Amino acid sequence: MVEIRDLGAHVGETVSVTGWVEATRGHGKVAFTVVRDGTGLLQGVLVKSQVDEEVWALQQSLTQESVVTLTGEVKEDARAPGGYELGVAGVELVSAAEEYPIQPKEHGIDFLLDHRHLWLRSSLQRAGLRVRAEVEQAIHDFLYQREFVRIDTPILTGAIGEHAGTLFETDYFGDSAYMAQTGQLYVEAACPAFRRVYCFGPTFRAEKSKTRRHLTEFWMVEPEVAFADSNDNMRLQEEFVSYIVERALENCAEELKVLERDTSKLELVKPPFPRMSYTDAVTLLQERGSEVEWGRDLGAADETTLMEGRDLPLFVHDYPKGAKAFYMKENPDDPRTVLCDDLLAPEGYGEIIGGSQREDDLERLRARIHEEGLPEEAYAWYLDLRRYGTFPHSGFGLGIERTVAWITGRHHIREMIPFPRLMNRLYP
Repeated sequence: MVEIRDLGAHVGETVSVTGWVEATRGHGKVAFTVVRDGTGLLQGVLVKSQVDEEVWALQQSLTQESVVTLTGEVKEDARAPGGYELGVAGVELVSAAEEYPIQPKEHGIDFLLDHRHLWLRSSLQRAGLRVRAEVEQAIHDFLYQREFVRIDTPILTGAIGEHAGTLFETDYFGDSAYMAQTGQLYVEAACPAFRRVYCFGPTFRAEKSKTRRHLTEFWMVEPEVAFADSNDNMRLQEEFVSYIVERALENCAEELKVLERDTSKLELVKPPFPRMSYTDAVTLLQERGSEVEWGRDLGAADETTLMEGRDLPLFVHDYPKGAKAFYMKENPDDPRTVLCDDLLAPEGYGEIIGGSQREDDLERLRARIHEEGLPEEAYAWYLDLRRYGTFPHSGFGLGIERTVAWITGRHHIREMIPFPRLMNRLYP
């Protein structure tokens, strides 16, 4: 048995390929069967006069997504999918598929999401998820090459990482537990052991949002670095994002072509990225007609406005303390703000990274916990990190789905995860 991606090594040979039927068509005495095996697409060509009647009849009866084994001679043909086709001499039916629900016509999004387990097989979805896989591998490679140690952090936690209003709460043997909004607090604990660490996994936000940029379950990578300040943090982010984009361009050219992505825009993504303070951003937004007031977090519309005419991602840094999480370090130059940044992607994709220098002063951190109305006892272990060898450190979180949506040029991040979890969707 030969995989489709390896056909180039078998030109002129007779081989067998097993896969799912994507399409069939016939022109009187010639029939075509397009097969997918997960490594590529293959067009099988049957000439009626050159095959047994049973083989011809079987080909004519094939339904979409039936599993077949095609046997024949490999031929090079630039017009064929993948550059090769099979002169079919034999067809074996492995399993017959019932009438396939997804047809080459317009389907509503709810129908497609109800059939997500089947929609994954379509060309656009395959392409997007292959880019996602490359992005995830690039993330691990980048961090491994820089000697980061991966730390697997809890999914169930008693500590609120971001905002209390967006927590999924569950009973934990009589106590309250929460689905993790972030693994950050736990990787901070690993910093003194390994200096450079990261976690990678699903995170959960009970946000009642139906925008194209939100999921209730999404994946995030969160690096943390000891003895790194906010400027170091932004430099790492721009190197990180540039590397991920470069890898996607290098290894996913065919997928980006299927997705009709204008890759010339991605080729511009190289460090350094421009920076703008939150205060300057508010001034610019107000000049452009926004009603945003200093002290409020920036919304999606504000981010889109800031990115107008920009080809590179933009750092917006030093947000007001009240708009950000309790663990961010107070800005010594302006105590109203904290040393943090959001990295905004071009083309309307908005924030893909949130990062900050962490508050390393015990008393300031304790005060912020109280200001946010959080129970100090739940953070006793986190405060211990400041009692026993406190140190300056910074980190960030990059959302996988938003990043892949930007790289692929897809409109909604629900297509960038195999099985999206939305406010109104838990199936399949």
